[in-house]
Amino acid sequence: MGVRSEIRFLLNDRDISISDLGASNTLLDFLRLDQRLTGTKEGCAEGDCGACTVLVGRLHEGQMRYEAVNACIRFLASVDGCHVVTIEHLRGKDGALHPVQQAMVEEHGSQCGFCTPGFVMSLYALWMEVPEPSEHQIETALQGNLCRCTGYAPIIRAAHAISRYGTPASDFLVQERAVVAAKLNALSDGSRVEAGPDDNRAIIPASVDDLAEVLVANPNATIVAGATDVGLWVTKFLRPIGPAIFIGLMDDLKSINSDADRIRLGAGVSYSEAEETLTSAFPHLAEYWSRIAGWQVRNMGTIGGNIANGSPIGDTPPVLIALNASITLRRGAERRQVALQDFFVAYGKQDRVAGDFVEEIHIPVSQGDWRHAAYKISKRRDEDISSVAVGLAVEVENGRIVAARLAFGGMAATPKRAAQAEAALVGQAMAEASFEAAAQALTQDFAPLTDWRASAEYRLKVAQNLLRRFWLEQNGDDTARLSA
Repeated sequence: MGVRSEIRFLLNDRDISISDLGASNTLLDFLRLDQRLTGTKEGCAEGDCGACTVLVGRLHEGQMRYEAVNACIRFLASVDGCHVVTIEHLRGKDGALHPVQQAMVEEHGSQCGFCTPGFVMSLYALWMEVPEPSEHQIETALQGNLCRCTGYAPIIRAAHAISRYGTPASDFLVQERAVVAAKLNALSDGSRVEAGPDDNRAIIPASVDDLAEVLVANPNATIVAGATDVGLWVTKFLRPIGPAIFIGLMDDLKSINSDADRIRLGAGVSYSEAEETLTSAFPHLAEYWSRIAGWQVRNMGTIGGNIANGSPIGDTPPVLIALNASITLRRGAERRQVALQDFFVAYGKQDRVAGDFVEEIHIPVSQGDWRHAAYKISKRRDEDISSVAVGLAVEVENGRIVAARLAFGGMAATPKRAAQAEAALVGQAMAEASFEAAAQALTQDFAPLTDWRASAEYRLKVAQNLLRRFWLEQNGDDTARLSA
């Protein structure tokens, strides 16, 4: 295996090679400051407003796949071997506007214009995959784009109108995919990348085995997958992250395998990549999944990273704990499997040692009559951090509850099961009184904190009410969903 000292990628229609970079260099700064591609804007610098949206194309199972991502929190090192497309590259036939741009003009989808490039790039990514999108698909694609002056109605009308002005089949980015794929294949040389000074070094392992070797040699390095949290360490807190090991596009951490008994996800699988498999096996996750951040963040963020981060308000740990998930931790050539509920030890502390990394997530597909639910409560419905996140699983036999897994985020220093509430359910009838008793038992399980997202009293009341809602939904009461 070779080692090279530069990253290589395509930027619009140009080949780029950079050796003078560090771990903390962002894609947005490179575009705006180095390349003077100022159509990509900086708004929030935390992946919330979408003004910095660009497309990143990569080879996926031999095919080009383009995703809308936030350039503000995407590190430059992470686009090695990719095709980065900015608003400046869009074009129609004979110098005309691109169909997405033309639709925005015709439907008056822009006023001040600051947010417009980000909206155009998000709609472009959607249109290439779904030429005639439903309103729900449009709204989902625009979850991560904020407009403060125009309002969303004309932008949604523009999204519906794009195909009046062209078709994806005639789009330049679609027609050039074979050429771009060949170029990216040529860039993929199987080398490890090490670039930048020692204290801000960017390392891109060649494989998962190489990652294990690199991490043993650099046990205190920052592991960067989707950068949806680590990116903010740099943009908001100005924290050094070097040396950093970038694993977000590592193919052998992106495997998805499922059978009748179990789903196995590589730790580098993004929320978007996992969605179809998880929601097919567990339909109750469909609505919850769309509540995880916005589209750009779901395209970048990984399930393994959400777990390894150890946040008490992470979106996926509560629902995965309720599903009895476990993880594979690897250090060098050694592996061990840990129940996900046992991985979280205390605030900021997980069951791992220096050199450990999350390699895989295992989710059993339950047999028997299991009833499931997943809920998220946040200040905003879309693209917001949870105040309380809940995963519920109850097994019923002959009208009685024989097992329960109730997992909560935002209620303690770690994602945690509610042992007393579970005990109040097990052995009881599948009845309203049982869930009322479980709701009262939550006061013994949790003493939540007050912060700017929610007060302790609010969190406890919400958690109790979600148990009541679960019962109402299981009992066929549609009124439980009115405030969903």
